[in-house]
Amino acid sequence: MSIYRSAMHIFFVAVLFMFITSSWGQTEFFNSFDDTKIAYTDEGKGDAVLLIHGFINTKESWKNTSLKEDLLAEGFRVVALDLRGNGESEKPQTEEAYSFDAEVMDIMFLMQYLRLKKYMAVGYSRGSIVLAKLLLKDKRVKKAVLGGMGIDFTDYRWPRKIKFMNAFNGKATEETKEAVDYAKSINADFRSLYLQQRFQPNTRKSHLAYVQAKVLVIAGNEDLDNGSPEKLHKAIPKSEFVIVEGDHNGTYKTKAFSEAVVSFLD
Repeated sequence: MSIYRSAMHIFFVAVLFMFITSSWGQTEFFNSFDDTKIAYTDEGKGDAVLLIHGFINTKESWKNTSLKEDLLAEGFRVVALDLRGNGESEKPQTEEAYSFDAEVMDIMFLMQYLRLKKYMAVGYSRGSIVLAKLLLKDKRVKKAVLGGMGIDFTDYRWPRKIKFMNAFNGKATEETKEAVDYAKSINADFRSLYLQQRFQPNTRKSHLAYVQAKVLVIAGNEDLDNGSPEKLHKAIPKSEFVIVEGDHNGTYKTKAFSEAVVSFLD
């Protein structure tokens, strides 16, 4: 009888474990400050790390990357969201819905919703632009990684931003054609992408001097389209700088990127 009970105990524990782990990574939703529904995933236990995706992308971009797998393996709690206008989050069509750093507010409200008193964050590409502004608004961020980004976003009239804004407003160029074609292939919302660029959070270079969190600036050695990542590092007092192999679209998926980020956060 004791052997039978032991076997049944093991069986029920296994079933419970499968039930719990099967819910990891499932999309959840919360209503942000203006009732826009924001999608996110919340996996693992331990110190929380927020992952912020890039332009024309979603929280799914982190799935199966070395970074996400390594963070979970190292005992971190990993939260990833779809910024408004992307993925499973709602896609408001008004200018007001993207004004006044709405994406930054979404993150702050999500962290409040999850009752996190402190957290770390990793941004990549446009996610780093959003994160830079977040660092000036939310003291709960203790460490942050700005990936795949140089100093150029600190210019409010950044020509590259304007080109992509115009591209999703019907004025594509040879430089932006590939991005437009990709957006069409995934049925992205062009109105929202245009508004995301038009009302992109802006952080002046001089304001980066007030960042209190510890920051890692990391980029691929073939990724200079967004300006100098080294100059971004020099503009942030408590920052470290790492270059790894890779181009803009692939660096964040590499093992080298993951190792540098996890080492910094650990």
